[in-house]
This record gives sequence, structure tokens and C-alpha cells, in this order.
Amino acid sequence: MANFALPTRNTNSAFADMRGHHVALRVRDLAVAKTWYVEKLDFRVVHEWPFADEQLAYLAPANDDNFMIELLGGGDPLPIDAPAYTDLGDSLRYAGYHHFCINVADIGASVAELRARGVTIVAEPFELDAIGRKLAFFADPFGNLIELAEIIA
Repeated sequence: MANFALPTRNTNSAFADMRGHHVALRVRDLAVAKTWYVEKLDFRVVHEWPFADEQLAYLAPANDDNFMIELLGGGDPLPIDAPAYTDLGDSLRYAGYHHFCINVADIGASVAELRARGVTIVAEPFELDAIGRKLAFFADPFGNLIELAEIIA
């Protein structure tokens, strides 16, 4: 169990109906991104649609209908100067988007499977007692970091 307790829910909030749905990733090549997430992570393509000069797609994990990523491809994306991370510590020096997190039952098995599928592991599994989790980080082909988290007792 995590070493912290959640505050009481505020059911009287004007925003009490808010729920997480997706995180959006701007990619240079939608086809490459879709293929990577489907082949490397077994994500499912939920829906695709055009918007202006872009093509978008929702993808969901193999067995989770409550969280998705939205890939935004096409158009003329501006270049970014953020490096392709090879070290978790170095990645924490930059402001802005950092990662999204996916819970797994066995982080060791998940990292081994990712490695077998040719995925770049940025940080090997480590325990973070302050939140009661074992964590690891990997990157997609565009350098976006993804965190894996296993709950530890």
C-alpha cells in the first residue's frame, strides 16, 4: 500500500464529474506511431478521424477501456529541441510534459517483454517507497517517455 492517503473526495465540486480519459501525443508519423503502439504494447486502435490537416487516433491498452492515448499525426508539426532521453535523471531537468503511466502486475516480466520486442528501456525497475510502487521507464520511437508502475506492499 502507498505511504499516503487520498484526501476525501469533493462531491460538491462544480467539477465532480471530471474523469481522466486520455493523454495526447503529437507525432510526426501517425502510421509509424500506431504500428509501434499496436506491435510493441498490444494497444488497440479504438477510433480514427480527421481534423483540419491532421489525422487522429485513439488507442487503448490491450485490456483497459478506461484510459487511452490520442495520437495526433499529419499536418506540419514544428520541431522540438527536447532530447531523446536515455537517462531518467537527466529527463527530470526539463519543464513540460514528462511521461504518462501504465500500471502492471509484474514490472520485471513487463520490462523483459518490452526488451524482447526491441523497446528502449530508459530506467530499469526501481522501488520508490514514498509511493509504494516499483517503477520503470521506456520510450516510444519519438522519445515520449512511458512509466510502468507495479504496486508493492
